[in-house]
Amino acid sequence: MPQLRSVFGQNDAITSKEMRARLGKRAGAIGIFCNLLLALFKLAIGLLLGSVAITADGLNNLSDTAASGVAIVGFHLAQHPADRDHPYGHGRFEYLSALGVAVLILMMGLELIKASIAKIHAPEPITLAPIASIILLASVLIKLWMYFLFRSLGRRTTSSVLHAAAQDSRNDVVATTAVLAGYAIYYFFDLNFDGYIGLAVALFILYSGFMLAKETVSPLLGGRADSTLTDGIAALILSEERVIGIHDLLVHDYGPGQCYATVHAEISAEEDLLSCHAMIDRLEEKALARLNVHLVIHHDPVTESDEEQNRLRAMIEQLLAGIDAQLSIHDFRIVRSERGDRLIFDIAIPYAMLPQEENIRSALADALAAADYHGSTVIRFDAY
Repeated sequence: MPQLRSVFGQNDAITSKEMRARLGKRAGAIGIFCNLLLALFKLAIGLLLGSVAITADGLNNLSDTAASGVAIVGFHLAQHPADRDHPYGHGRFEYLSALGVAVLILMMGLELIKASIAKIHAPEPITLAPIASIILLASVLIKLWMYFLFRSLGRRTTSSVLHAAAQDSRNDVVATTAVLAGYAIYYFFDLNFDGYIGLAVALFILYSGFMLAKETVSPLLGGRADSTLTDGIAALILSEERVIGIHDLLVHDYGPGQCYATVHAEISAEEDLLSCHAMIDRLEEKALARLNVHLVIHHDPVTESDEEQNRLRAMIEQLLAGIDAQLSIHDFRIVRSERGDRLIFDIAIPYAMLPQEENIRSALADALAAADYHGSTVIRFDAY
């Protein structure tokens, strides 16, 4: 407990699986307590005053209680160790929990749209009461505190569940503030904009829920890794002076703390094989210690003393640079045998340029013919 209290007040990143889970469960418990307390007060006041707006806000807090429960379950299930059926662990339960919270936000937005449209068509008198304003203002302050708490913990633990909880708390701040604004407009100007304000808030909540769902689904579908992580992996490997270049970096996310990556590292073929193997082992250990990434490096030997190979490579690099600066080559080599030479290389190409693949092949064939290369050519395109 003392350890958790001290961690809540810090700003450093948290990578320990056990601490992440404990903090996530504690944040979920805070969410259940605060949301349940707010729901009880709002429902009681809403029923006493006959206020549909406050009653709806109380039901919203009740749904937030369920969302906090989903977060706790998600953190608990994500803690389960790897087993025979799930060799990479159960970390993606966090993403599924965040998706559940996003679905609840979307459901709340849809219900609020229905209620707001009904109020626009059939406006109801707004009952003004000091106690109602006090409770709503207190709700805004509590939810604002929860937003900053969950956002801070979400950033430090890179937890999509806590990020979702922060978004949900922010939405509640907007929704409750809108109810207060509707009261103020009615009090000072005798205008009932309750339905229109509710509709605007509902649309904002729907947009927020959609974006949150999109962010959560991406890692489940195998979305592109964060550039900060890939840049960190590249910098770590290229810090070894014997590494000429890297390519085909792939990152697989199985949940927080369960990140796996593979990459090809180009190293001179003249380097000692055992020494290179030891160097690769050290780089993989550093990646796990510094970046929390289980890295596997494939050793690509590169021949640097072949004059014809170097000449053709320089020519092709110049040609591709003239087509688009985003094009690059790797695994460039000439394989010589009794049946003839084979020039083999890969071209890294943006997805948007894939329709130009045949034109690039044709331009390369013409350039190689002009350069008096008479062997066969094997070209592979790697989209990124």
